Amino acid sequence: MTSNSIKLGYWSALLCLSTFVIWIICFVAIFQLNPLFTWTNLSDFIAYSNTYNQSFKYLAQFAMLIFAPAFLIVINCLHDYATADKKIFTRIAIGFAALFAVCAGIHYFVQISSVRLSIAKEQLDGLEQFIQSNPTSGIAGINIAGWTLFFSLSSFFAAPVFSGKGLNRVIKYTLIANGIICVLGGIGYIFDKIVLIFLMLNFGMGGAILVVMTGLFLFFKRQLPALKVNPSRG
Repeated sequence: MTSNSIKLGYWSALLCLSTFVIWIICFVAIFQLNPLFTWTNLSDFIAYSNTYNQSFKYLAQFAMLIFAPAFLIVINCLHDYATADKKIFTRIAIGFAALFAVCAGIHYFVQISSVRLSIAKEQLDGLEQFIQSNPTSGIAGINIAGWTLFFSLSSFFAAPVFSGKGLNRVIKYTLIANGIICVLGGIGYIFDKIVLIFLMLNFGMGGAILVVMTGLFLFFKRQLPALKVNPSRG
């Protein structure tokens, strides 16, 4: 690995881990402070948004807006680590990670900008198709495609990079587990299985990503001493 890939991998993995911890904190805070909202119609959503504090929701969305490109950087850094016979897997993983970053990035940016401003200015025509809370909206479908299809495929193809025991083994099988969990969440969305979606894409994926990102952060951290031994690595 080059010095740049080690450093970028280290800081990007730390950023992924930090933003996901922020998301978890916000997720818990929302459920503790606000009553559970179930989509019915736009009027009820606007009334709920104007009644209850939305700060934690926007913070969580901003955190995921940062997480998506940071994850893409991590996968690119893993490409430098992969042995020659496994670089084909990381190339594929990079492609799917890029698609995930685009889908998630578009979704979360629209939520914290267009949707928020439209509500504030009471410009509500057609807004239903751009609201995350509406499970059948177009923007929700884009987001789910990112998390359940492209994120899962990126996880599956990144997993073979890691071999051996210890930390590498944990990262490998947690990536595989995360891929399976995401696929199950996608199946739940397609067949409108609310409980399956909630369990897989909140608790299941949440736990898997927390383990994976902690593992990747420690993995890159272990590569840092090599830079002190050989500071000329380019």
